[in-house]
Amino acid sequence: MFNWYHEVSHNEKKTFWACFGGWALDALENQMFGLVIPSLIAYFSITKGEAGLLSSATLVTSAIGGWFAGALSDRFGRVKTLQIMIIWFSVFTFLAAFVTDYRWLLVLKGLQGFGIGGEWAAGAVLMAETIRSQYRGKVMALVQSAWAVGWGLSVILFSLVFSLAPEKMAWRIMFGVGLLPALLILYVRRHVQEPEKKVTVNDGKKKEEITKALFGIFSPSLVRVTLLGGILGLGAHGGYHAIMSWLPTFLKEERQLSVLNSSGYLAVIIIAFWCGCLASSFLLDKIGRRFNVACFAICCVITVRCYLYLPLTNTQMLFLGFPLGFFAAGIPSSLGALFNELYPQRYRGAGVGFCYNFGRIFSSIFPFLVGHMSASMSLGSAIAIDASWAYSIVVISVLLLPETKGRNLQKIDENGQIID
Repeated sequence: MFNWYHEVSHNEKKTFWACFGGWALDALENQMFGLVIPSLIAYFSITKGEAGLLSSATLVTSAIGGWFAGALSDRFGRVKTLQIMIIWFSVFTFLAAFVTDYRWLLVLKGLQGFGIGGEWAAGAVLMAETIRSQYRGKVMALVQSAWAVGWGLSVILFSLVFSLAPEKMAWRIMFGVGLLPALLILYVRRHVQEPEKKVTVNDGKKKEEITKALFGIFSPSLVRVTLLGGILGLGAHGGYHAIMSWLPTFLKEERQLSVLNSSGYLAVIIIAFWCGCLASSFLLDKIGRRFNVACFAICCVITVRCYLYLPLTNTQMLFLGFPLGFFAAGIPSSLGALFNELYPQRYRGAGVGFCYNFGRIFSSIFPFLVGHMSASMSLGSAIAIDASWAYSIVVISVLLLPETKGRNLQKIDENGQIID
């Protein structure tokens, strides 16, 4: 599985670690919010619906950030855009540590989301264009496994900080740590090279070129894959965030697990998520992008409903947490390779940023609905219903897209077709 690492160039290795680190820190910043939701509800005296709105606001702005940053990377370069987005989400996460008003927290979470979405888009295209085509599926999935690493770090930080500090201060300390990811840009500046660009741009028409990058993905030849890719992103993010935004709260309130015990349950899911990314990295280049995504999505529906509906003991929930995390990993770990292989270089950043992130605008309704629906039913039932609908959307949309396994990115023309 890791033989590729010994066969690629130093630049490919350095780019891999830069993107891996960026996505791990993305996850650290994003997942810590789900862990501190109960503390935020208590401190700001807000409802679960209002807490869900914080998560939804982040998803909406991350969608806009992913699309816009993708277009910026098409115009100004992948590496420069990556650095800007890392600084952006780090600063606004840090500032959230000082808020005393719910409305300001909502604003800062929205600004943080813009950077998180932008960092993913720039990093995904940078990695896809740097790594050679025969390893693209494998390496993109392995980079996605960094999400599990960052998620695990957030749980460790959560357990440590909430054990040592009062709850009123603990969530602030966690947000304050959010400034540290900005140090990653020192590595990026020194070690990561910009991919070779075959499209030249007239420097005197910057605004026009950015506009073309943003909206060129809706040209008649590309609009179908763009819309289907956006719907696929909708289902993938909707299912994931419906579960993971509320899972810590579900474990604490409905299963009555202590902080440390709930962290243990999350640890099983996180390890399983990492294993799922590894499995997906192997399957992507064996069975193809479409079939891999569809299989993982179907398994997600089955596992989520079992996890949240069956009268399981705590021990049984612990064991079932592994397939829950495992199958949840297969979808996002496939999308980086799939979306990059749908677009020509001129529009690749905008296309990847839109498809992966823009579904978040509509998927943001899922965590909000979970909070709203939990007022009239159990939180577990609300999570299960929303996640099942979301993953069903994934299956339908991915089967309508073309198979892209093994595509040479340099041979994709302006209409998204392969040049013989």
